[in-house]
Amino acid sequence: MSSCALLFPTLALGQDTAGTTVLDPIIIQSKRDVQTDTATAVTEIDQEEMDDRQANTIAELIDSVPGVTLINGSTPTGGGINIRGFGAGNTYGSNQKVLIQVDGATQGSEELYRISTQLLTDPELYKSVEVIRGTTGTFEYGSGVVGGMVRLQTKDAGDFTGGQIGVKVRQALSFGTNGDGISSSTTLAWQPAEDLEFLANYSWRRQGRQIGGDGLDIGAEGFKTPSYLLKGKYTFGQNRDQYVSLSLTETSAAERDVPYDAFGTTGGFFGNVDRDITSRSAVLSYGWDPAANDLVNLEVRLSRADQQIDSTAIGGPNALGDADHRYETTQLLIKNTAELRFGGFDNRLRTGVEFIRKERLEASSAPGGTDDRVALFIVNDMDFRNGLTITPALRYETQDIDGRRYGYGRYDNDALMGGISARYEWSNGFSVFASAAYTESLPILDDLTNTAQNWGGRIVNYMTTPERARTYEIGSAYRGDDLFATGDAFSFKANIYHTKAWDLTSEPGMSGTDMKGLELEAAYSMANGIYLDLNANLADYAATTVAGVPGQGYAHTPTNQARLTIGKKWDRGLDLSWEMIADKRYDAGTTVSPGFAVHSLRASYRPESGVLAGAEFRVAVENLFDRDYKPRLGTRNGPGRNVKFAIAKTF
Repeated sequence: MSSCALLFPTLALGQDTAGTTVLDPIIIQSKRDVQTDTATAVTEIDQEEMDDRQANTIAELIDSVPGVTLINGSTPTGGGINIRGFGAGNTYGSNQKVLIQVDGATQGSEELYRISTQLLTDPELYKSVEVIRGTTGTFEYGSGVVGGMVRLQTKDAGDFTGGQIGVKVRQALSFGTNGDGISSSTTLAWQPAEDLEFLANYSWRRQGRQIGGDGLDIGAEGFKTPSYLLKGKYTFGQNRDQYVSLSLTETSAAERDVPYDAFGTTGGFFGNVDRDITSRSAVLSYGWDPAANDLVNLEVRLSRADQQIDSTAIGGPNALGDADHRYETTQLLIKNTAELRFGGFDNRLRTGVEFIRKERLEASSAPGGTDDRVALFIVNDMDFRNGLTITPALRYETQDIDGRRYGYGRYDNDALMGGISARYEWSNGFSVFASAAYTESLPILDDLTNTAQNWGGRIVNYMTTPERARTYEIGSAYRGDDLFATGDAFSFKANIYHTKAWDLTSEPGMSGTDMKGLELEAAYSMANGIYLDLNANLADYAATTVAGVPGQGYAHTPTNQARLTIGKKWDRGLDLSWEMIADKRYDAGTTVSPGFAVHSLRASYRPESGVLAGAEFRVAVENLFDRDYKPRLGTRNGPGRNVKFAIAKTF
């Protein structure tokens, strides 16, 4: 793929030399389009696909993204998200190398022992999910993003009212046979005036203990997760160029007499607990985009995310079982986007400053303290009007991490990080791209008690040593239509990455990793409604131990995986599809994960006229052949056959 630029030299000659050729947009009528217009490895999941998948957790929405591997993704507290081998493992449910944001508010804890909080939210609250893989494209959102990030956008009243004055109500119900799953989601959208809108959503979800393909309980505890979303927006100013909005979300879960180890890897060693978990976020935003001034597109956002876990050991005191955790993260972002035009190129310049305060209460198994940061970033999309776009990015972040309130130390750190990407597109839809990025993850509150460790004779101070990573990527993409038949459309993207990470204080027993991989995404649709989606991930990892021994197997290495969806859409709103997930056998040293293929069928029907207009019907059969399998990196088997049914109606 690195030689793609040499394959099409004559095609570039046909491009309009007076400026970038403007082509009609090519629409792919499949489940998911491919983001071919950027050098960033990004995948977007829209509302239609979210509804079609009938996911119980956010993780189940994004597990179809290449490079994403779930740690028991069907449960909100016993699972986690791993991207390109970074993030959740079977010891910690999260770390800073995978970033998760809800409406811009950063979610999740640093490291919670055998518990995860990253997934505790309901898919019904959101209208889109964006997954960025790797570091490129993340510098305006955070630091230390090695694996990638997940950005969730909550629903707006305008999504239901269409901007028209009035009231819309949407009621959705879903059912699942495996574990007697049931959910209800009620949405009220009210637009009393053209410039004012409100939305309220209440969702309730219950999932019982599920059975695997072998007929046995897979060991995942059932859960109940009530959630709500409140959101309002007021648009004002000259030409309606300003707005202020507020969103509030909350999801909770109450678990009784369940193992403390939510991953199920210690055979009940830590005993059982009563556990109450609450995840809240609040985001207040202001925007100003004056039409007469291209230099100003201002966004000011104040957010607060609060994750709380209260545990009580069953049968007596327990140092871990009685641990109460609470993380509160407050962020203030001031960001401006300026459109600048110089002699030979256009600029889309994004600059910003961010103030971050993270507070963690003391727990019997984790230290408390505060982590105050100030970050400055600058990202510039430079469009040379001839198909070439270059995007340099810089982020500088300072840190004051203080645990003196609980008897620990205080430390100051800072880091300068950044990267650059380049993309060239010919007028026929072919493009090539490449990027290089360097990032640092500053020390975390969890390590206030691990201030120094002996790494094979090298004394490493965890509170002054950031985790570092460098990533190179190169790839090619294409978007075109009328290839094999009139009215067809095709998009494709291939991305090769190489990440080297070192000083990994968050990876037990390992000081560094060397990772290489290939990610593929493709979508094809025909005028008669037949479509195809394909994505794949091929990975090769090695690690260095803290003793300095290279070439060891990396514990979080994902296996090679491919996903294929074939379906057909009819004009009357009917969509039928078949999906296959195939994992290659993973065999490295003493670690063996058998290969498998799991098939699912999905059907959705949306009448466009008659008494059923506005209704939506969905049926899915997941794990059609009741396959007994265990995903790579998972600590328990996957669920067996599950028949799902959903109905929704907008009034």
